[in-house]
Amino acid sequence: MNALLIAAVPASALVSALAYKARALTVSGAVAATLVGAAAFGLGGGAGAGALIVFFVTSSALSRWRRREKEALQFEKGGRRDAGQVLANGGVAAAALLLGACVPVWSHMCWLAILAALAAANADTWATEVGSIAGGTPISLRDFRRAAPGTSGAVSAAGTLAALGGALLLGLFAPPRDILLVTLAGFAGCFIDTLLGATVQAQWRDPANPDRWTERRPDAARPERGLLAVNNDFVNFLCTLAAAAIAALLAKF
Repeated sequence: MNALLIAAVPASALVSALAYKARALTVSGAVAATLVGAAAFGLGGGAGAGALIVFFVTSSALSRWRRREKEALQFEKGGRRDAGQVLANGGVAAAALLLGACVPVWSHMCWLAILAALAAANADTWATEVGSIAGGTPISLRDFRRAAPGTSGAVSAAGTLAALGGALLLGLFAPPRDILLVTLAGFAGCFIDTLLGATVQAQWRDPANPDRWTERRPDAARPERGLLAVNNDFVNFLCTLAAAAIAALLAKF
């Protein structure tokens, strides 16, 4: 275990440096990714590292897909992931890895929680990146009215299918009998993310288009929807935490 952890740090640092060079991570994001990656490889072995890499590679690729169109939607952050985004998406999985290593009797439950947390993060990213661009009319969970593409808390058919696919991809890392459990827990976490986005996440009207809502804070203005302290990173963290908790509970049955 110690030797694997020691080897995991430089390996994770190398991958993070390459991701930084490819403009997928900021400097702070690369540092955070090194820590999360070292935990994934050092404590989760090849399966843990593989699950994290699949999440990062696919979500980063989708973030770059038709980027210019997405920039017009005024997401809170751009395509490069900073430390907040890395920890919001991978922090729960890293904590579950540590818990499973410290309490071996919980190792199976923690492995499912790890995969569910990553499945939720993947589902949320896929839903956002595909749903905001793929067309169709999103419906807001806030008032069940039509919303502009990219609006937090809105769902579309394309985004929902993408979320299910993103959750399933990580679910495939689970034992065959637990694939459905991880997939559903990840998908449920993504739905909770959307619900929080519709109700408590801070949003402002886009100054350039009053009919559109944005996650980007204009100057010092208080949000016109939601709570100022509840930004996208906090919602993503709750999304992964909820998915991990659901998977851990279901693992007992």
